[in-house]
Amino acid sequence: MRKARPAPATAPAAHATPYAGLSPDIVLGAIEAQHLAADGRLLALNSFENRVYQVGLEDRSFVVAKFYRPGRWSDAQIDEEHAFALEMADAELPMVAPIAIDGRTRFEHAGFRYAIYPRRGGRAPDLEQLDTAAWLGRLLGRLHAIGARDRFFAREALDVEHLLTLPAQAVLACALLPTHVRDRYARVIEAARDVLRDSYVPGSTLRLHGDCHPGNVLWTDSGPHFVDLDDARTGPAVQDLWMLMTGAEPQREALLEGYGQFRDFDFSELQLIEPLRLLRQIHHAGWIAARWADPAFPLAFPWASSPTWWETHVSDLTEAVVSLRDA
Repeated sequence: MRKARPAPATAPAAHATPYAGLSPDIVLGAIEAQHLAADGRLLALNSFENRVYQVGLEDRSFVVAKFYRPGRWSDAQIDEEHAFALEMADAELPMVAPIAIDGRTRFEHAGFRYAIYPRRGGRAPDLEQLDTAAWLGRLLGRLHAIGARDRFFAREALDVEHLLTLPAQAVLACALLPTHVRDRYARVIEAARDVLRDSYVPGSTLRLHGDCHPGNVLWTDSGPHFVDLDDARTGPAVQDLWMLMTGAEPQREALLEGYGQFRDFDFSELQLIEPLRLLRQIHHAGWIAARWADPAFPLAFPWASSPTWWETHVSDLTEAVVSLRDA
């Protein structure tokens, strides 16, 4: 093993560009600090909220290092994410869980908190295939059976505070929102809050994947596996199901039938899909606004600097609010 790279004497400041000091040497040094022999091969993977790298090792294998965005999650929240992933892996659910080294999964180097994962490849699932939908349903039923065993104490809930109030505050505080749209945006947010008070009333809640879109399910010849529990939260079961629904009735039925083989599904939760869709729209715009000073965001979402996009966003929110109110 090569000599470990020294860590800088000071930690990076918690500011709008927290990854400015995350150099390749620091990434490789973080791997070697955990007694893994990095060979210098380093590939940045697609991630915006955190920074994720594929790192080559001297035995010609690879690991994936995830560097958490400073200031976003507490240590306790990261630990709950890892514990949930390991609980699923122990139950033989195909979840990519962090590697434990000397009994720990959360590490720190040069002021950055990070975790190390095995590399697992795959492709997005073909959701149109009914057998694929049923398979995913079975896996989510198993995942939720585990999620219902215990509860999160530190991680956030899937609620209006975190998905509407805080994101809307970020939008109203940023320079991206055009002046001529600002009042309309503020009004539609208040209208959304009013309608969600009646339409988003989850019954039972449990520990969720939280962001179970097709990009977080990787398919291989041996079947699917889940990745990225960064948004694991407490919420209704349907949150992990609706983003895998194509809109076709047979596909939805196959997904829910597979789910029901391992856990009963409360069909009244289907009424929460449109409120959850509205909350996701609001949260997504707020996320971009809150992170705009991070150089990765203007590059990835250049359309967010266009007044036309914000005009369309406000119109979409208005339409969704009216639809929920009518329903």
